[in-house]
Amino acid sequence: MDTDGDDNAIRHKEKMQKIKAARDRMKEDRQGEKGLIIVHTGPGKGKSSSGFGMILRAIAHGMPCAVVQFIKGAWDTGERRLLTTHFGDLCQFHAMGEGFTWETQDKSRDIAAARRGWDKARDLIRDPAIRMVLLDEINIALRYDYLDVAEVVTFLRDEKPDMTHVVLTGRNAKPELIDWRTWSPR
Repeated sequence: MDTDGDDNAIRHKEKMQKIKAARDRMKEDRQGEKGLIIVHTGPGKGKSSSGFGMILRAIAHGMPCAVVQFIKGAWDTGERRLLTTHFGDLCQFHAMGEGFTWETQDKSRDIAAARRGWDKARDLIRDPAIRMVLLDEINIALRYDYLDVAEVVTFLRDEKPDMTHVVLTGRNAKPELIDWRTWSPR
């Protein structure tokens, strides 16, 4: 007879019962669902890919969403082609940039493009029908001060509808976007 196996099974069951009780308490305390603000930043690849994965997940759940690309501009990207060709009814796609900043080499033009992108982003975020907005490579526009990070944080904190998710991508996110205290109501 395997008493060690029985003891392990009993301990496992007791542990899982405690976890379930804790999870049930968390559900009871929950004040309702809220949209998230998610910042994907850091060196290397994968930030935009993660954001686009979240967009596809939203589409799979029938959630209207939108993408605003701040840098890539008119490039024919796979993500753009996929979303506009197959999911245009659920996902708006707005390529607002003019290419990488070292290509344009015109700061005033880059600032104007970033401003147009941010204006479009605010309209999309304010739209109560849209449940998720991806701000692809906005961190680059913020890093070069093409947009004011305080304005972006204030808008997202104070004007984003409660159920809207917003994803910001790009290397070198400003500390104001990462610090959770920035997001506390004033």
